[in-house]
Amino acid sequence: MLVVLFGAIGTGTASAHVKWFCAYNVAGQPEGLENVLCQDFEILVFVALVWLFAGCLIEKTSVGDAMLRSMDRVTGGLQANTELIVRATVFFFFVSLWAIGGIILTPELKSTSAIIGPIQLVIIACLLSRRTLPISALGIATLFGIAVHDYGIFHLADYPIFLGIAAYLALIGLQKKFFGIEPIDVMRYATAITLMWASVEKWAYPQWSFPIFVTHPGITFGFDQDFYMRAAGVVEFTLAFALLWTPLVRRCAAAILAGMFIAACFEFGKIDLIGHSGIIAVLFAIIADNRCVAENDRRVPVLAPATFCVALATTLFVYYVGHAYLFSTTIL
Repeated sequence: MLVVLFGAIGTGTASAHVKWFCAYNVAGQPEGLENVLCQDFEILVFVALVWLFAGCLIEKTSVGDAMLRSMDRVTGGLQANTELIVRATVFFFFVSLWAIGGIILTPELKSTSAIIGPIQLVIIACLLSRRTLPISALGIATLFGIAVHDYGIFHLADYPIFLGIAAYLALIGLQKKFFGIEPIDVMRYATAITLMWASVEKWAYPQWSFPIFVTHPGITFGFDQDFYMRAAGVVEFTLAFALLWTPLVRRCAAAILAGMFIAACFEFGKIDLIGHSGIIAVLFAIIADNRCVAENDRRVPVLAPATFCVALATTLFVYYVGHAYLFSTTIL
């Protein structure tokens, strides 16, 4: 039953960003870790590890090779136009923000500053040419810095994907790598970190999402709200972690995540469409990335569960200790 539930939530949940639709308090006391790390959580994590390990094993077989070849055939057009897709989506995103007005980067990051609109226009204009992409990247980084100044570093820890996209645009424009790391990988890592951090929020503040369940009761599949939030967080964290792993695992995870975010756009409307357009573009770029595993790659299947557990423990530690340090809240 848990396997079916895990798969259903992973493929069918419309995951809106709760801060865009409900009241929240970033400085509020999070759910204590002793309540988060309950038996349900442990069972869900175990199921996640089984799925992750199974995916890693399949990738090493002829079935995995066939799946990768099929994905390559389907996504060939996307792969050839990844840069254009990312640039066009970022263009759409900032045109939308500029047209709405008063928004720095995401719907809840509001500002009355007169400088926001001109920066967004510069970003938009410089996206039209590859040679000026570094200027767009600088504009995005500047907006991120303004948001950190206005809302604090902990709030903006939700959105390192913007820095990843900025780095991608800058590296593409300069035709450079980041210390040997491909531009798409920089963007992929930032996306994974963004989603892993956001998943902890589902465990730390499940009550933020409860008003959404009143207006959209179908997304819980009839399960208890607290259990659903634990499960949704585990699904999101697992898929986000998978973005850091080997080609088949990360491409399948990206496909599932893209389906979830697209479903959210139908469920929650144009705000969600605009807000999630960037991450959807990045996920399609990951799906289309047809690079193979390097010969010296040491990410063997048996390391996946152990690395997952380290990533989970580290993210929880940084989130709770960082929150306690910044806002004088308790961890347990």
